[in-house]
Amino acid sequence: MASTTLLEARDISVVRGKRKLLDGVWLALEPGQTMALVGPNGAGKSTLLKALAGIVVHQGELFLDRRPATSLSPQERARLLAYVPQHSALDAPLRVHDVVAQGRYAHRDTWGRSSASDESAIAAALAATDALPLADRLFTDLSYGERRMVLLARALATGARILLLDEPTAALDVAHALSLLRRLRDLAARGHAVIVALHHLDEVRECCSSAVLLQNGRVFRAGAVNEVVSAGPVREVFGVDLLPGAHFGYRLPGDLPP
Repeated sequence: MASTTLLEARDISVVRGKRKLLDGVWLALEPGQTMALVGPNGAGKSTLLKALAGIVVHQGELFLDRRPATSLSPQERARLLAYVPQHSALDAPLRVHDVVAQGRYAHRDTWGRSSASDESAIAAALAATDALPLADRLFTDLSYGERRMVLLARALATGARILLLDEPTAALDVAHALSLLRRLRDLAARGHAVIVALHHLDEVRECCSSAVLLQNGRVFRAGAVNEVVSAGPVREVFGVDLLPGAHFGYRLPGDLPP
């Protein structure tokens, strides 16, 4: 295992009932890397993120900062890895500052008291996501795009260098999606390691340095983005053709251009 590896998954499988949702997934992530998880609906992207985050039971080995995940306490794990779900269950009229402060629970003392370093981390996380102007607003009053940035800020407040995000651009308009993707690139440049499940392949090329293409719970192709998000793998897994000469266009095989 390379000395700089922040996350390594070895032969990760997830079984629900008689169905295998993930089957023998291997991947490794280093500081500065932004890895995309791509694949059709049901390919296993969300399940893989939840397995890496410790939310679903899995088989196989997982290492965080070169330490077996099973040897870590919940607090230690929370300081190393933060997860941003696609759909947050949070729907309470809390101040944005207080939502982001939730990311500091693993750093607080036995009595749950916050410190100056907690407040500094909260402010830095809000600033990194351009959410400082929202600090005193209620979370429930925010737009969907603003909520996504606040949830990312909460993850950053943990201080974790490993970030897992499940389709963070889903339902965002173009401007908000581009802004969030830029944040992910910036975070990677500052030494974070990011795994992000994405639905749109053009977004993969926008922000990611590597990609893992999943099909039926297995890794179909992994490597550099231009190798994974290319004509052959896309046609085999998604059943569509990349249009030659287009920035990013598709058509069903056999369809004629208009």
